[in-house]
Amino acid sequence: MKKIVLGNEKIDIIGFGTYKMTDNDAEKAVLCALECGYRRIDTAIMYENESGVGRAIGASGLKRDELFVTTKLWTDVRSGDSAKAAVDGSLKRLKIDRIDLLLIHWPTPDNDAVWAAMEDMKEEGTVGHIGLSNFKPHHIEELKYRIKPEWDQIEMHPYFQNRETHEYLKSRGIVTEAWSPLLRGGTLGNEVVVALAKKYAATPAQIVLAFLTGEGVAVIPKSTDPEHIRTNLKAADLSLDPDDVAAMRALDTGVRSFRDPDCHGFC
Repeated sequence: MKKIVLGNEKIDIIGFGTYKMTDNDAEKAVLCALECGYRRIDTAIMYENESGVGRAIGASGLKRDELFVTTKLWTDVRSGDSAKAAVDGSLKRLKIDRIDLLLIHWPTPDNDAVWAAMEDMKEEGTVGHIGLSNFKPHHIEELKYRIKPEWDQIEMHPYFQNRETHEYLKSRGIVTEAWSPLLRGGTLGNEVVVALAKKYAATPAQIVLAFLTGEGVAVIPKSTDPEHIRTNLKAADLSLDPDDVAAMRALDTGVRSFRDPDCHGFC
């Protein structure tokens, strides 16, 4: 499995996403993912499936230090006190004693107050690592911090490779993670992707994930299909030739596929 460095840790570059999964679906899918070998799980308060993720973690029989769990604070968390209360709720639903990675889900005008509380929780050990989601370079430049953000989870897939933000994050030692790396399946029928899948005897999803991880980007593909869950993880063993990387890079349109939520005019 390819790894990325986060602080003093090396963690799997491929994690398992749970966006838009119901609580029950998340329980089944995460348990399947853990049985298939995933050790990094991504959820969020807004997904309303932390309880299902927690049940899957408990049922897996895995030791806590074998897992890396990410959750996120939604835009209604606007103060230090509400951030700490939200994390307490996540810990109870997930049935774990710490959050390995806590992210601000989307930027708001109250980033500084929330971030200061996250710094406190990191120092107290309630949270292992702290980072951001959907933050653009100017948001990060404006953020007041004493502990540097370690992570930024952004929209990124072959049709929107978000290179300016990725290069900015790399230059500051911040991990880039792609959400919706497969564009909800929207890139899998692309003729370049299909041709490369044939060349490498791989699935189209494996080609996309191998491309992104080869660019040094962490990914969190999601699926409720056991076969897709299993095969997506195998992308970590695949590397593309330089010419094929160039062909994948050429798919970038520079156009986002998703709209921002209500971030109070701050996204």
